[in-house]
Amino acid sequence: MDLAALKALKPSEYQEAADGYRATSEMAGKAREAIDNRVSAGIRNQLSGESATAALRELKELSKDFHYVETECALVSTALNGFAFDMAAAKRKLEAAMEDAKAAGCTVGPDGSVTFPAGGKEVDGKVPEGGTVHVSTSPTDPAAAALERQAVNIHPNPNFGKAVGFADRIGDALKEATDADTKWAPKLRALKADDDLVVSDKDWIDVKSDTDGVRDAGKGYLDSLPQPPKHDNPKDNAEWWKGLTDEQRSDYLSVHPDAVGAMDGLPATVRDEANRTVLDEAHAKAQLEYDAWLKKHPEPERFQPYIDPYTGAMPKGLSVETQEWKDWEEARKTARGPLSGMEAIEKRFDTYTDESKRPYLLGFDDKNNGRVVISIGNPDTADNVATYVPGTGTTLGSIDGDIHRAEVLQDRASLTDPTHKTASILWLGYDAPQDLLTDATDAKYADAAREPLSNFLTGIDTAHHGSVNSTVLGHSYGTLVAGETMRDHPDLPVDRAILVGSPGVGVNHAKDLHIGADHVWAATARNDLVNLAPPPAGPLAPLNPKAYWRLFNDHSVMYGNDPISDEFGGRTFHVAPGKLPTTDGLMPAHSQYWEGDSLNNMAKIVTGGTP
Repeated sequence: MDLAALKALKPSEYQEAADGYRATSEMAGKAREAIDNRVSAGIRNQLSGESATAALRELKELSKDFHYVETECALVSTALNGFAFDMAAAKRKLEAAMEDAKAAGCTVGPDGSVTFPAGGKEVDGKVPEGGTVHVSTSPTDPAAAALERQAVNIHPNPNFGKAVGFADRIGDALKEATDADTKWAPKLRALKADDDLVVSDKDWIDVKSDTDGVRDAGKGYLDSLPQPPKHDNPKDNAEWWKGLTDEQRSDYLSVHPDAVGAMDGLPATVRDEANRTVLDEAHAKAQLEYDAWLKKHPEPERFQPYIDPYTGAMPKGLSVETQEWKDWEEARKTARGPLSGMEAIEKRFDTYTDESKRPYLLGFDDKNNGRVVISIGNPDTADNVATYVPGTGTTLGSIDGDIHRAEVLQDRASLTDPTHKTASILWLGYDAPQDLLTDATDAKYADAAREPLSNFLTGIDTAHHGSVNSTVLGHSYGTLVAGETMRDHPDLPVDRAILVGSPGVGVNHAKDLHIGADHVWAATARNDLVNLAPPPAGPLAPLNPKAYWRLFNDHSVMYGNDPISDEFGGRTFHVAPGKLPTTDGLMPAHSQYWEGDSLNNMAKIVTGGTP
C-alpha cells in the first residue's frame, strides 16, 4: 500500500458494498422464511401424495441454499465493514500527519518523503539547510529508537526532527493500511461458495471457518461496536439489542451466532435465526464425524446360522444376530446419538403445518450431553407460555421424545383454549443427571440450573409483547430444578407450576415457591416407581434403615415433602395409574403424563383453568 493508493482509497465505498451484501443477506433470509413458513407449511397443510413430497424435498434444499447465502453474505458485509474500519483508521492517521507536516512548513512528496525547510541557529553565518527525510516507520526496537532520537538531537536544523516524526507517522499509516489489506484479502477471498447448487456439510464447515476468520480479523471493528452486557441479565441484554442499529445487529449476529442465540431477553425470532446457524454448523460437523466413524468401523456380518444348544443341529433357514454385530450396533447408535438429536430438531422445521405450531430454536449447544431449548409457537406473542423442564437421562441424542411432549401439550392447550395462543417450550438448558441411582440422588445438577432457568424465564417475560400467563412444568428431576429456581428467586415471573413424577422440589411446602400454594399443582401416577424414592440418608442410603423411612412416613421424599402430600400444601390433579413396572421398560408410568387425563388436566392448568 503506497501513499497514492491510501490517499485515493474511500472507505465509504466499502461500507456501501457492505450495505449491499447485508441487503442481499436480508433478502435471502426473507426468501427462506417465505419458503419455510408459507410455501412449505401451506403444502403440508393442504396437499399430500408423491408430488407434494417431491416438492417439499426440493423446497427444503432451496431453503438451505437461501440460508447459506444469508449467512455468507452477512459475513461478507461484516468483513467489508471491518476492512473499511481498519483502512479508515489508517487513512485518518495519514491525513493527520500530512496536515501537521503542511502546518510545520514541510512538504510531503508522492513517495511519502518529507522535505523540511532551512531553520535553526546560524552555523558559521549560515542557517542550517533544509532536506528530505524518506518515509519510514516508528522504530520499535529500543536501540533503533535511541539512535533516531540521537540523530534528531544532534541535527542543527530543528525541522529535521519534525520531518522525521512526520515520516514515521506516514510510514506507520501506510504499514497499518498494508497490514489491513494483507489481513483482509484472504478472508474476503475465502467467502465464496462452491460452483454448484448443493449446500453440503463441507460448505457449512467452511461457514464455521469463515465466521472464525472474520471474527478474529475484525476484532478492532467489532470491539468498536456497543458491547453486550458482561453479566447475563435479560433486561440488560434486551436494552443492548434495542440500542443497536440494524447494521450493528447484523454484524454482531454474523460472527457471534452462538452468543446471540443464548442471550435471554432477546426476541424469539432473533434467537431462532442465530441458533439455526449454530445448528446447521454443528449438524455438518456431526455428520462428517459419523461418516468417518462408519468408515473406520465397517459393519460386521449381522447374522449367523442358529445352532441348537442342546442338539448342536443347525435348522435350515434359521439365523440369529451375531454378538459382534450387536456390539457394533450399540456403538453405532452412541456415535450417531447427537446427530439423531439434531435431526429430530430439524424435523420440526420440516413438518409444522401452520404459524401457531411454528418451532423457534431458543437455545442450542452440542457440547457434552447437549443443550436444547425449543418453543412450539412464538413465546413473544403467546397468551400462555409453558416451560417444560425434563429430568434424568435427557440428552441431545434423546431429545425427540421431549420435544414431542412440548408439542402434544401445545396442541391440547390450543384445543382447550382456542381463543388464546399457547407456546410450549422444552427447556434443556442444563446438564441433566444421567443415572437414576447415582446422579439423580445429587442436587448439584439442579443447583447449577437455577440461574440459567431463572434468566430464561425472566427473558421470556422481558421479550414478550404484552402480558403473559407463564407456567413451569417440571418432570422427575426437572421438578427439583423448577422448585429450587422458584425457591431462590421470589420475583420470578411465573404464575403457575406443574410438578409430575417428582422426587421432591427442594422445599417442604408449596408456599415456599412464592406463587401461592393454590397455584402449585402436582401429580404422580400410582405405578410410577418414583413413589419409592426414599428421603436422603447419606452416601450409603440403600444400606441405611433411615432411607426407608418413607415406608412409615408418607410425605418425606428425596428432596423435601412429596408434592402430592397434604403436608406439602399444594393442589393435585388426576392422572391415570400408568403401566406396571417392567411391562414396557423399567418405569413406563413415569413417562405417561403426556397422555389421557393427565395431559388434559395439564392443558387446563397451562391455559389458566382448573382441572
